[in-house]
Amino acid sequence: IVTTFTVIKDIVQNVAGKNADVISITKPGAEVHGYKPTPRDIAKTLEADVIISNGFNLETWFNKFYSNFNNVKTITLTSGVKPIRIGEGNYEGEPNPHAWMSLDNIFIYIDNIQKGLSDIDPKNKNSYLSNANIYKNKIRELVYPLRKKIRELPEEKRWLITCEGAFSYLADDYKLKELYLWPINSDLISRPQQIKRIIDTIKEKKIDAVFCESTVSQIPAKEIARQTDAKYGGI
Repeated sequence: IVTTFTVIKDIVQNVAGKNADVISITKPGAEVHGYKPTPRDIAKTLEADVIISNGFNLETWFNKFYSNFNNVKTITLTSGVKPIRIGEGNYEGEPNPHAWMSLDNIFIYIDNIQKGLSDIDPKNKNSYLSNANIYKNKIRELVYPLRKKIRELPEEKRWLITCEGAFSYLADDYKLKELYLWPINSDLISRPQQIKRIIDTIKEKKIDAVFCESTVSQIPAKEIARQTDAKYGGI
């Protein structure tokens, strides 16, 4: 099984178990939005039985890449997910692609993997179903207590400020208010009015911390933290 990036690889591996070799085209820490596949990526995908992607235009390069493998089956994990739309920037109105951040959505991802692999490899369908259920229970045990704790915070404290607007599904699930420097990492541009709005909001709401992802420059988030006396919460 070939996946488009490492988060999906991890999810798929939990469902596939020992029944498949799972690899990711992109490496850990790579920026998946604007990734440029290499000839080596094509070579290691030639023997794939299935290619699994996120969809919702997360992998803007994927359709061109997949044109090399017309006979390989695909599974799109956002099938059946109700999208949150991007509210600004070059991708305004498009689905926010980071749907796995929501507990409900990750279960849709898992079901899509379980059903897709069972169709392709029916002799192991009971194994895929068992693995999927075990994985869902692990996620419930980890996430339910955290989500409950965050939802119980005073409403004025439930803010999440990040570089990319990648956490809209998580924010919706955890009842957080979200602010970000740019809507999606393909843009990597913060307009001055966007920066000012974030700085003003942090000061007005006395927001404690600013965060950023590991795949982009930390400098803008650190500068906002410096200008507002908020803590830089790290990556």
